[in-house]
Amino acid sequence: MRTIAVEKGLNNVADYLTKEGYTVEILSEAIDNNASRLDRYDAIVTADYNTNMLGFSDTETKVPVIHASGLTPQEIRNMIDQRINK
Repeated sequence: MRTIAVEKGLNNVADYLTKEGYTVEILSEAIDNNASRLDRYDAIVTADYNTNMLGFSDTETKVPVIHASGLTPQEIRNMIDQRINK
């Protein structure tokens, strides 16, 4: 089973992914504060709260990061599936 980290505040995404069979963990703090444990997830869904005004974040990870802004939960799931199953 895939484990997806979802940034706090994206409850609709977390609920949808859970119903679709994913294990979901909510990142309760800023994604930058969770950097040490991000590589244990199959994907990370972020609300883009942690980017500066130029769109940059200081956090780096090898795990696919999906920016949820403007996407439906279904579109996010499709992106997760595409990036995980490469």
